[in-house]
Amino acid sequence: MDKLISLAGPALAAQDANEPFKAEGRIGSELNSLLGRVNGFYAFESALHVFPASSTENSTDLQIWNASGFWRDAYDDMAEGYLFFAEDIFGGQFAIKEEVIYSFDPETGESSPVAESLEGWSDAVLGDYEFLTGFPVAHEWQSLNGAIKDGTRLIPKRPFVLGGEFSTRNLYALDSMKAMRLRGDLAVQLRDLPDGATVKFKIID
Repeated sequence: MDKLISLAGPALAAQDANEPFKAEGRIGSELNSLLGRVNGFYAFESALHVFPASSTENSTDLQIWNASGFWRDAYDDMAEGYLFFAEDIFGGQFAIKEEVIYSFDPETGESSPVAESLEGWSDAVLGDYEFLTGFPVAHEWQSLNGAIKDGTRLIPKRPFVLGGEFSTRNLYALDSMKAMRLRGDLAVQLRDLPDGATVKFKIID
């Protein structure tokens, strides 16, 4: 964890003595400890985003990010039971559920275990940061388009699950909450479709 913190940018919010958000459980306590040291941050050129415990003008906090009506309801029941605390450059979520840290795919609502502790999650990220954060694509996109703004992620024009490429030409920057709601609708549609079914995906401004 010390190594990951050393690679992080400045804290996204000041420490709040009132502790507006407290995660429960063993890993929740580990998360509280991390946020007590640095209250939210970006790392790997903004490819990794850890949410702060308290919000600022530019940063959404954990309580808002995990509120049922913010974006989670767009996934029907697929997001139930998770505490979402971080995300990769594409809006892929890292979440705690039943003392395990999962990677949550925003396009399908499916999850995969990553670690059984926050230290284990940190080790996994550091050991394979290119895959788990999307750093190479984030670096290339920002070289062409400028820095990614706070509160936004890179979203595929054609969803990855529908054959979209992990390339800069298939990506655009979008507000994180809007991006999750957009793909939540896709995930709910895909859940009940048989393999090989035809899918139409529309982005409406």
